[in-house]
Amino acid sequence: MTTTHFISSEILELSTVGDILFQNKKIELSKGAIKKIEACRNYLDEKIKNTDHPIYGINTGFGSLCDVKISNDKLTELQENLVMSHACGLGDRVPKQIVKLMLLLKVQSLSYGHSGVQLKTVQRLIDFYNNDILPIVYTQGSLGASGDLAPLAHLALPLIAKGEVLYKDEVWESNEILSKFNWESIELQSKEGLALLNGTQFMSAYGIHLLLKSYKLSYFADLIGSISLDAFDGRIEPFNELVHLVRPHKGQLKTAQRVREFLEGSELISQDKAHVQDPYSFRCIPQVHGATKDTLDFVHKTFKTEINAVTDNPNIFVGDDEIISGGNFHGQPLALALDYLKIAVAELGNISERRIYQLVSGLRGLPAFLVDNPGLNSGFMIPQYTAASIVSANKQLATPASIDSIVSSNGQEDHVSMGANAATQCFDIVNNVERILAIELLNASQALYFRNPLKSSDLINSFLESYRSEVQFVSEDKVFYKLMKKTVHFIDDFCIENDLLFD
Repeated sequence: MTTTHFISSEILELSTVGDILFQNKKIELSKGAIKKIEACRNYLDEKIKNTDHPIYGINTGFGSLCDVKISNDKLTELQENLVMSHACGLGDRVPKQIVKLMLLLKVQSLSYGHSGVQLKTVQRLIDFYNNDILPIVYTQGSLGASGDLAPLAHLALPLIAKGEVLYKDEVWESNEILSKFNWESIELQSKEGLALLNGTQFMSAYGIHLLLKSYKLSYFADLIGSISLDAFDGRIEPFNELVHLVRPHKGQLKTAQRVREFLEGSELISQDKAHVQDPYSFRCIPQVHGATKDTLDFVHKTFKTEINAVTDNPNIFVGDDEIISGGNFHGQPLALALDYLKIAVAELGNISERRIYQLVSGLRGLPAFLVDNPGLNSGFMIPQYTAASIVSANKQLATPASIDSIVSSNGQEDHVSMGANAATQCFDIVNNVERILAIELLNASQALYFRNPLKSSDLINSFLESYRSEVQFVSEDKVFYKLMKKTVHFIDDFCIENDLLFD
């Protein structure tokens, strides 16, 4: 098995990113990438040497200071000042796995040879990645245009021996970690600070991380929803393929098929029913879960394009002898996609909570709150409260960030995407939905005990056998938060053990 991924011009797929991350592969520049980086840097050096014209961000100030010409002997100082002055992040630390993704995606973007960076600068970012030296980056500070300036400044600080890094779960001053590895700090050349700071790698890293997790949650929403359907003595007819072929949304068809497969052979689903219809939270699983799947496809397409793109500014085109200042750093495509992802994933939690509510309501032969002696025991009453609270929080977080903008840089940057806020909100929503689904699994597993001796399908029984080795039947009141946390961990572990990374 290959343990190194070569950064090249080949399309970087979401599944490839998952493979790199979860197999802990090292990364290395391909020969083609090295050639492009060096050619672009050599071109830029010659251009500066032979021109007195101002070129934005290369021999000028930044933002609204774009008309201030900087002398050639001050270009290194200009770039280092840019990195230091823009490192203005606050708030929580960005999670380690996302910082690592930021490094990977920044290297990928710089490798195309349109950014003018030194080869040794890109190589040092690779050194950080391969040695798990992760710059400390903060969640607050980016407007999502001109790219993710503040977070990427924190990502770049260790290159010049500034800021802090996390290494082996300890915080190190960057100069100390450079000394430990016998590395010299990078002397940034013209354009390099801007190449490092302009870009969308904060938003992109969050988006890729959340997409990978959202595909997993989409699978679990179908599986856990199927368990709840069986526990609620639900009907299989709404999942008949004929229903969905006359409204053939791709996600809807896939969800219905998956539920049929999960429940194949179930004694419960095939028994005669006393009721004609189920509530929407059961009957409309294909329509609701399916719409989320279709959203994931759209978001996937957006982020696949972005992680295979050049997003700094200005862009250098060696073959065309052009240096063009544009706006590829603007995060609007990502902001809209992240807001869409927020809404779509939040809906998985919304409908899940409704199924939880139905299971504890004392309907269809199930005891109230899924416990013997209700009254003496409150049973599963309050886990539903917790799910309802999380669902309400998600509704607040799902308000689109991209509909907002605020003027910055003395009016030069007069429309921004707010995609970074969408990214951090989406992070909270996705984690929240995992917790809601964990509560549903806890309830559905409990409810199925009351259906004995009738059994669910072999697939569901096998899954629940593994789950119940961690969380057993609740015969009387217990400290429930421990059961809920165990269930969240079970879902995480099951995903890793069964390679449910991308679907």
